[in-house]
Amino acid sequence: MSEYIIKVSHLQKSFGENPVLNDISFDVEKGETISIIGSSGSGKSTLLRCINMLENPTDGVIEFHGRDIRNLDISVSQYRSKVGMVFQQFNLFNNKTVLENCVIGQMKVLKKSRTDSEKTARTYLERVGMLKYENAKPMQISGGQKQRAAIARALSMSPEVLLFDEPTSSLDPEMVEEVLKTMKSLAHTGLTMIVVTHEMSFARDVSDRVLFMDKGVIAEQGVPEVIFNNPENPRTKEFLSRVINK
Repeated sequence: MSEYIIKVSHLQKSFGENPVLNDISFDVEKGETISIIGSSGSGKSTLLRCINMLENPTDGVIEFHGRDIRNLDISVSQYRSKVGMVFQQFNLFNNKTVLENCVIGQMKVLKKSRTDSEKTARTYLERVGMLKYENAKPMQISGGQKQRAAIARALSMSPEVLLFDEPTSSLDPEMVEEVLKTMKSLAHTGLTMIVVTHEMSFARDVSDRVLFMDKGVIAEQGVPEVIFNNPENPRTKEFLSRVINK
Protein backbone atom coordinates (compact mmCIF):
# COMPACT_ATOMS: atom_id res chain seq x y z
CA MET A 1 0.00 0.00 0.00
CA SER A 2 1.35 3.41 -0.97
CA GLU A 3 2.28 5.79 1.81
CA TYR A 4 1.54 9.34 0.75
CA ILE A 5 3.29 12.07 2.71
CA ILE A 6 1.77 15.02 0.85
CA LYS A 7 -1.52 15.17 -1.01
CA VAL A 8 -2.53 18.27 -2.96
CA SER A 9 -6.21 18.47 -3.90
CA HIS A 10 -7.81 21.05 -6.21
CA LEU A 11 -5.32 23.74 -5.20
CA GLN A 12 -6.08 27.28 -6.36
CA LYS A 13 -3.94 30.37 -5.87
CA SER A 14 -4.64 33.87 -7.12
CA PHE A 15 -2.86 37.13 -6.50
CA GLY A 16 -5.64 39.69 -6.67
CA GLU A 17 -7.43 39.10 -9.97
CA ASN A 18 -4.50 37.10 -11.36
CA PRO A 19 -4.94 33.29 -11.11
CA VAL A 20 -1.56 31.54 -10.77
CA LEU A 21 -2.59 27.98 -9.85
CA ASN A 22 -5.77 26.33 -11.09
CA ASP A 23 -7.10 22.99 -9.81
CA ILE A 24 -3.71 21.42 -8.97
CA SER A 25 -3.94 17.85 -7.66
CA PHE A 26 -1.18 15.30 -7.08
CA ASP A 27 0.21 12.97 -4.40
CA VAL A 28 3.74 12.61 -3.11
CA GLU A 29 4.72 9.14 -1.98
CA LYS A 30 7.36 8.50 0.66
CA GLY A 31 10.81 8.25 -0.89
CA GLU A 32 9.75 9.72 -4.25
CA THR A 33 11.70 12.31 -6.19
CA ILE A 34 9.28 14.43 -8.19
CA SER A 35 10.52 17.02 -10.66
CA ILE A 36 8.30 19.90 -11.71
CA ILE A 37 9.16 21.41 -15.07
CA GLY A 38 7.64 24.14 -17.24
CA SER A 39 8.16 27.63 -18.55
CA SER A 40 8.84 30.59 -16.27
CA GLY A 41 5.56 31.93 -14.92
CA SER A 42 3.75 28.59 -15.09
CA GLY A 43 3.21 28.51 -11.30
CA LYS A 44 5.92 26.06 -10.26
CA SER A 45 7.52 28.16 -7.51
CA THR A 46 4.14 29.33 -6.22
CA LEU A 47 3.12 25.70 -5.84
CA LEU A 48 6.18 24.96 -3.71
CA ARG A 49 5.59 28.10 -1.63
CA CYS A 50 2.04 26.94 -0.92
CA ILE A 51 3.28 23.50 0.16
CA ASN A 52 5.84 25.18 2.46
CA MET A 53 3.16 27.59 3.84
CA LEU A 54 4.98 30.62 2.49
CA GLU A 55 1.80 31.39 0.53
CA ASN A 56 -1.79 30.76 1.56
CA PRO A 57 -3.84 28.90 -1.06
CA THR A 58 -6.96 30.65 -2.32
CA ASP A 59 -8.79 27.32 -2.35
CA GLY A 60 -8.11 23.60 -2.15
CA VAL A 61 -6.35 21.40 0.39
CA ILE A 62 -2.75 20.39 1.06
CA GLU A 63 -2.43 17.42 3.39
CA PHE A 64 0.63 16.26 5.30
CA HIS A 65 0.22 12.66 6.47
CA GLY A 66 -3.51 12.96 5.83
CA ARG A 67 -4.06 16.21 7.72
CA ASP A 68 -4.73 19.67 6.29
CA ILE A 69 -1.55 21.68 6.84
CA ARG A 70 -3.65 24.68 7.91
CA ASN A 71 -5.06 22.66 10.82
CA LEU A 72 -1.95 20.96 12.21
CA ASP A 73 -1.28 21.01 15.94
CA ILE A 74 2.29 22.20 15.38
CA SER A 75 3.68 25.64 14.58
CA VAL A 76 4.53 26.75 11.05
CA SER A 77 8.23 26.62 11.99
CA GLN A 78 7.87 23.02 13.18
CA TYR A 79 6.02 22.10 9.98
CA ARG A 80 8.77 23.67 7.89
CA SER A 81 11.34 21.62 9.77
CA LYS A 82 9.50 18.53 8.45
CA VAL A 83 8.89 19.98 4.97
CA GLY A 84 12.07 21.94 4.34
CA MET A 85 12.92 24.19 1.43
CA VAL A 86 16.06 25.08 -0.50
CA PHE A 87 15.73 28.41 -2.29
CA GLN A 88 17.17 29.90 -5.47
CA GLN A 89 19.02 32.62 -3.56
CA PHE A 90 20.36 30.36 -0.76
CA ASN A 91 18.84 32.53 2.04
CA LEU A 92 21.84 32.00 4.32
CA PHE A 93 22.51 34.36 7.22
CA ASN A 94 25.44 36.38 5.89
CA ASN A 95 26.65 37.38 9.36
CA LYS A 96 26.92 33.77 10.56
CA THR A 97 29.32 30.99 9.67
CA VAL A 98 28.30 28.00 7.58
CA LEU A 99 28.19 25.88 10.74
CA GLU A 100 26.08 28.41 12.63
CA ASN A 101 23.64 28.59 9.71
CA CYS A 102 23.10 24.85 10.14
CA VAL A 103 22.85 25.02 13.94
CA ILE A 104 20.53 27.93 14.65
CA GLY A 105 17.31 26.32 13.37
CA GLN A 106 17.92 23.11 15.28
CA MET A 107 18.36 25.00 18.53
CA LYS A 108 15.45 27.42 18.07
CA VAL A 109 12.85 25.17 16.45
CA LEU A 110 13.82 21.64 17.46
CA LYS A 111 15.07 22.78 20.92
CA LYS A 112 18.25 20.72 20.59
CA SER A 113 21.41 21.47 22.53
CA ARG A 114 24.30 23.25 20.82
CA THR A 115 26.43 20.13 21.12
CA ASP A 116 23.86 17.91 19.45
CA SER A 117 23.06 20.58 16.86
CA GLU A 118 26.71 20.97 15.88
CA LYS A 119 27.15 17.22 15.64
CA THR A 120 24.18 16.93 13.30
CA ALA A 121 25.28 19.96 11.28
CA ARG A 122 28.77 18.57 10.77
CA THR A 123 27.32 15.22 9.66
CA TYR A 124 25.38 16.90 6.85
CA LEU A 125 28.10 19.40 5.98
CA GLU A 126 30.39 16.44 5.46
CA ARG A 127 27.77 14.68 3.34
CA VAL A 128 27.56 17.66 0.94
CA GLY A 129 31.32 18.24 0.92
CA MET A 130 31.23 21.46 2.95
CA LEU A 131 32.69 20.48 6.32
CA LYS A 132 36.04 22.16 5.63
CA TYR A 133 34.16 25.44 5.15
CA GLU A 134 32.27 25.26 8.46
CA ASN A 135 33.90 28.43 9.80
CA ALA A 136 33.52 30.45 6.59
CA LYS A 137 30.97 33.23 6.16
CA PRO A 138 28.73 33.04 3.07
CA MET A 139 30.57 35.92 1.41
CA GLN A 140 33.78 33.86 1.53
CA ILE A 141 32.46 30.91 -0.50
CA SER A 142 31.19 30.38 -4.05
CA GLY A 143 27.57 30.20 -5.15
CA GLY A 144 27.72 26.44 -5.52
CA GLN A 145 29.19 26.13 -2.03
CA LYS A 146 26.49 28.41 -0.63
CA GLN A 147 23.80 26.22 -2.14
CA ARG A 148 25.40 23.05 -0.75
CA ALA A 149 25.56 24.75 2.66
CA ALA A 150 21.87 25.64 2.31
CA ILE A 151 21.10 21.99 1.53
CA ALA A 152 23.06 20.91 4.62
CA ARG A 153 21.12 23.44 6.69
CA ALA A 154 17.81 22.01 5.47
CA LEU A 155 18.96 18.43 6.08
CA SER A 156 20.08 19.32 9.61
CA MET A 157 16.42 19.81 10.53
CA SER A 158 15.80 16.10 9.71
CA PRO A 159 13.00 16.83 7.22
CA GLU A 160 10.67 14.19 5.83
CA VAL A 161 10.31 16.14 2.60
CA LEU A 162 12.71 18.58 0.97
CA LEU A 163 11.49 21.12 -1.58
CA PHE A 164 13.97 22.59 -4.06
CA ASP A 165 12.98 25.81 -5.83
CA GLU A 166 15.20 26.00 -8.93
CA PRO A 167 18.31 25.45 -6.77
CA THR A 168 20.76 25.90 -9.66
CA SER A 169 19.19 28.88 -11.44
CA SER A 170 21.38 31.47 -9.68
CA LEU A 171 24.62 29.59 -10.25
CA ASP A 172 27.32 29.94 -12.86
CA PRO A 173 27.29 26.96 -15.24
CA GLU A 174 30.46 25.43 -13.78
CA MET A 175 28.87 25.39 -10.31
CA VAL A 176 25.63 23.73 -11.37
CA GLU A 177 27.06 20.22 -11.56
CA GLU A 178 28.36 20.18 -7.97
CA VAL A 179 24.88 21.01 -6.66
CA LEU A 180 23.16 18.52 -8.96
CA LYS A 181 25.61 15.84 -7.85
CA THR A 182 24.66 16.54 -4.23
CA MET A 183 20.95 16.35 -5.05
CA LYS A 184 21.37 13.11 -6.99
CA SER A 185 23.10 11.51 -4.02
CA LEU A 186 20.25 12.62 -1.74
CA ALA A 187 17.68 11.09 -4.06
CA HIS A 188 19.31 7.70 -3.50
CA THR A 189 19.02 7.96 0.31
CA GLY A 190 15.23 7.62 0.35
CA LEU A 191 14.61 11.29 1.14
CA THR A 192 11.34 12.53 -0.36
CA MET A 193 12.10 15.41 -2.75
CA ILE A 194 10.02 17.81 -4.85
CA VAL A 195 12.27 19.68 -7.25
CA VAL A 196 11.32 22.65 -9.43
CA THR A 197 14.06 22.63 -12.03
CA HIS A 198 15.19 23.74 -15.47
CA GLU A 199 17.78 20.95 -15.47
CA MET A 200 16.16 18.45 -17.79
CA SER A 201 18.90 15.85 -17.33
CA PHE A 202 18.15 15.76 -13.60
CA ALA A 203 14.40 15.50 -14.21
CA ARG A 204 14.92 12.72 -16.75
CA ASP A 205 17.58 10.67 -14.97
CA VAL A 206 16.79 11.06 -11.25
CA SER A 207 13.03 11.60 -10.92
CA ASP A 208 10.47 8.93 -10.19
CA ARG A 209 7.79 11.20 -11.69
CA VAL A 210 7.76 14.41 -13.70
CA LEU A 211 5.02 17.05 -13.60
CA PHE A 212 4.83 19.48 -16.51
CA MET A 213 3.09 22.73 -15.58
CA ASP A 214 1.67 25.17 -18.10
CA LYS A 215 -0.27 28.34 -17.32
CA GLY A 216 -1.06 27.33 -13.76
CA VAL A 217 -2.19 23.77 -14.37
CA ILE A 218 -0.51 20.36 -14.44
CA ALA A 219 -0.74 19.75 -18.17
CA GLU A 220 0.85 16.30 -17.97
CA GLN A 221 2.50 14.03 -15.44
CA GLY A 222 4.10 10.61 -15.57
CA VAL A 223 7.32 8.66 -15.39
CA PRO A 224 10.33 10.38 -17.02
CA GLU A 225 10.53 7.84 -19.85
CA VAL A 226 7.02 8.74 -21.03
CA ILE A 227 7.23 12.49 -20.44
CA PHE A 228 10.53 12.86 -22.26
CA ASN A 229 10.18 10.22 -24.95
CA ASN A 230 6.47 10.06 -25.71
CA PRO A 231 4.54 13.00 -24.22
CA GLU A 232 0.85 13.19 -25.05
CA ASN A 233 0.17 16.89 -24.51
CA PRO A 234 1.18 19.17 -27.41
CA ARG A 235 2.37 21.82 -24.93
CA THR A 236 4.69 19.28 -23.29
CA LYS A 237 6.12 18.39 -26.68
CA GLU A 238 6.58 22.06 -27.58
CA PHE A 239 8.27 22.88 -24.25
CA LEU A 240 10.67 19.94 -24.42
CA SER A 241 11.58 20.67 -28.04
CA ARG A 242 12.62 24.16 -26.96
CA VAL A 243 14.66 23.23 -23.90
CA ILE A 244 16.35 20.00 -24.98
CA ASN A 245 19.07 20.10 -27.59
CA LYS A 246 18.16 17.71 -30.36
